[in-house]
Amino acid sequence: MAESQIEWTDATWNPVAGCSLASAGCKNCYAMKMARRLEAMGVKKYVGLTKKHGTNVVWNGIIREDRSALTAPLKWKKPRKIFVNSMSDLFHPEVSEAFANDVWDVMASTPRHHYQILTKRPERMAAFVRNRGKQPLANVWLGTSVENALTRTRIAALRETPAAIRFISFEPLIGPVGDIDLSGIHWAIVGGESGPKARPIKEEWIDDIHAQCLENETAFFFKQWGAWGKDNQRRSKKANGREYRGRTWDEMPTYQTRA
Repeated sequence: MAESQIEWTDATWNPVAGCSLASAGCKNCYAMKMARRLEAMGVKKYVGLTKKHGTNVVWNGIIREDRSALTAPLKWKKPRKIFVNSMSDLFHPEVSEAFANDVWDVMASTPRHHYQILTKRPERMAAFVRNRGKQPLANVWLGTSVENALTRTRIAALRETPAAIRFISFEPLIGPVGDIDLSGIHWAIVGGESGPKARPIKEEWIDDIHAQCLENETAFFFKQWGAWGKDNQRRSKKANGREYRGRTWDEMPTYQTRA
């Protein structure tokens, strides 16, 4: 486990390492650079998962299932919100069905934790959950990433997924998403991109999502402006902060904690 500085979770758990680019939102993925750094530090799990592409570091499509990491949550006694596979995507096509089932079994055996799974491949997630043929786990939150209007079709697949909590990460928000159907969606996270090559975020894009959250009673969490502030000025992520409309927004979906 790694204690996390991500504002909406407590810890990360990475039984899978490696990924591949799925859409424009992946262009500046922090996990690619982190994997390269971990490889340089001698962490075997991340060796050979990235390649150089011009001046960038990108995933090369190699996926590594880490069975030694599977049992980690069993040892964590304190209940936590756990972001599953912050360094990968559990529903990448190269992750085996058997391994995804093993991850699910661990989550089922640790109801004291709440697991947050985020994918850019919600169609596979929906099929996987339906194929299990069981009631959705009460402690598992299932989400998808939507960075602009071109990727909003993922929402329909998420809505078809049996889940206790469904959520959308509009991060990095790199364009307007337009009219979206948030029925059956319990939580929305919105954030701008950070890093030296970050793309700007526009306040009106956030306004549009926030209004639709209010209309659908979807909890709204504003994570960050990132490298670009609401005045379209580039500053550090810390300098731009997390305030939107004069306050921070840390709304969470309704859920129960079990001992």
